[in-house]
Amino acid sequence: MKLKRTLYLGYYLKQLDTETFNRFLDAVVEQTGRNKTAVLSDILSSVLRYNISILEYFQFRFFELTAEERKQWAGTGYMYEYQLKMNPQSQRHILDDKTLFYKHYGDFFVHKVADLVDLKKPDVAAQIMKNRSGKLVFKKSDGKCGAEVEIRRCSEFDPITITEFMKENNYGLVEEFIVQHPHLNLLSPSAVNTIRVFTQLNEVDEVEILGCRLRISVDSPVDNMAAGNLAAPIDEETGEVNESAVYSDITKEACTVHPVTGVNIVGFQIPYWKETLNMVKRAAKLHPQNRSIGWDVVITKDGPGLIEGNHDWCKLLWQLPVKKGLKPFLEAHERDFHETEFART
Repeated sequence: MKLKRTLYLGYYLKQLDTETFNRFLDAVVEQTGRNKTAVLSDILSSVLRYNISILEYFQFRFFELTAEERKQWAGTGYMYEYQLKMNPQSQRHILDDKTLFYKHYGDFFVHKVADLVDLKKPDVAAQIMKNRSGKLVFKKSDGKCGAEVEIRRCSEFDPITITEFMKENNYGLVEEFIVQHPHLNLLSPSAVNTIRVFTQLNEVDEVEILGCRLRISVDSPVDNMAAGNLAAPIDEETGEVNESAVYSDITKEACTVHPVTGVNIVGFQIPYWKETLNMVKRAAKLHPQNRSIGWDVVITKDGPGLIEGNHDWCKLLWQLPVKKGLKPFLEAHERDFHETEFART
């Protein structure tokens, strides 16, 4: 275990955003009154002991927590190992590859999607290019976190040039631009604001909801936290946002109202909530070889639809909005998983 965590430390150092690290370090030194050497020592100890990344020391606010409280947080190292068990590398490709995801989960989509094979059919190309938004979204098959996405106007293409453009730029999919529900548009119109629902299949293959979060863009064309946006917890029973929204940046305060539009975040009601939960529960059972998935859901005026399913779903988005570590929930599922696997053998 010590060797593995030392290897993880090397990975964290290689991937470290030093500008953010220094900014967070200065903020903690100022807030706590501790010197940098003491904080750095605590960071190193925490990374090795609690299986977290370097920046997670700050984001989880370990500088304020007791040893017992620190044990509750699921960090990068733990999540990597957990998700490998729940979503085996041999099976997760249907979630990794956007084209495969569309083929396997297309019945849960509310927007039109096509790959290069589909576009050979004239009626498919015509439907895609005459969608009501007037815009197209081109995606790489293996793009992550909104990366490698391009938005263009339908009027720029015809059935021939659209396929040529995709081949030249190595795009695997083209989708109609999604028009989000009017209520979500009032909250934040700069991007499509998605719902993340975390599902887990238990030992008898029933779907359990690990959490629900609203991702909120802040004058940004994307809604993910890594791009500087907000996230807030949603009450599973009611579909209402029940706490303030938070940033992953520890120097920014939580928000009860949207900082740009002024719309209330706390108390915001997610439209089509019952339909959303029913949809992700059905999707979670479709390919049970992947047992723990973070589903990205768009809400339109016509109802909810899937965007993505993530086998490596984000521990920050899961835990930061509720301001507490949730690792014990995963540990319980891990124990049940091992017991079930042992019984099968």
